[in-house]
Amino acid sequence: MRRVFTRERLPIIATATVLVLLYLASGLLFKGFFGPQVFLNLFSDNAFLGIVAVGMTFVILSGGIDLSVGSMVGCSSIMLATLVEKGHWSPLAGIAAVLAFGIVVGLTQGWLIQKFGLPPFLVTLAGLFFCRGFGLSISRESIQIKAPLLTSWSNWSATLPGGSTVPLASFIFVGFILIAAFLAKQTRFGRTVYAIGGSEPSTVLMGLEVARTKTLVYTFSGFASALGGLVFALYTSSGNAVSGTGLELDAIASVVIGGTLLTGGYGSVFGSLLGVLTLGVIQTAIMFQGTLSSWWTKIAIGGLLLVFVLLQRALSVLSPSAKNA
Repeated sequence: MRRVFTRERLPIIATATVLVLLYLASGLLFKGFFGPQVFLNLFSDNAFLGIVAVGMTFVILSGGIDLSVGSMVGCSSIMLATLVEKGHWSPLAGIAAVLAFGIVVGLTQGWLIQKFGLPPFLVTLAGLFFCRGFGLSISRESIQIKAPLLTSWSNWSATLPGGSTVPLASFIFVGFILIAAFLAKQTRFGRTVYAIGGSEPSTVLMGLEVARTKTLVYTFSGFASALGGLVFALYTSSGNAVSGTGLELDAIASVVIGGTLLTGGYGSVFGSLLGVLTLGVIQTAIMFQGTLSSWWTKIAIGGLLLVFVLLQRALSVLSPSAKNA
């Protein structure tokens, strides 16, 4: 038991406990909440947020922050819709262009942060304004996506025994989670990210590629947010430049609730998945309740976020080495 319930693992154990309790309480209060389709919808309805949160996890693990992810989601969705519907590009070419755009923006932000020692908060805040403005310059109106290939992807779903369905967005989300978890735990890049967040000066003395890794972290986040925008476009069958407003805050909240330290060095992709699902359960429960405003979701998330920040602070006081675990 001592090996399982270590101080370093307490945040993610706490997240899993809160998620299970919220799910059980909601199931007991609302008829039909325990239905398999409701559970599966937690993945499809939050796929774009989850993908963005994965990219944010790597950034926060390295001790940074990325405020541009929400605006990148909106910019990516309107770019895809415009290229395909008005520019008559092939869907695959449009997807490649959008992902390349996300990579370039992330790479530029990472290079500026690393090369000139600029604060990540300010650089990515500039990226937020750039992406939002660029998206609005493309179109201020929502554009419906009618391309046959993208429409077929939006409508496609796998049918499970019992009649439950799993849309493509869920498969993309889960696949991305698995790839990111492998990168974080099984590659030199992932181990260097953890080392930088734990102590960047020590990482430099160890001879690890700090500059390259920090740049790649923001590049990966840019790619993840662009991919999240594509998934959102498939989810809604449209592009909208103002979509994703405030999503960066939801992504940060998911990562922190998932047990990742804001100071960097400790956390996991799986924990961020639990954080996203926790937010999804809260939102779904409020929808089942029917009379509460959607703003109660934000209130509940704010309360949970405060609790987990206090938990992180308590753990750092009790065990200063937890940050470097």
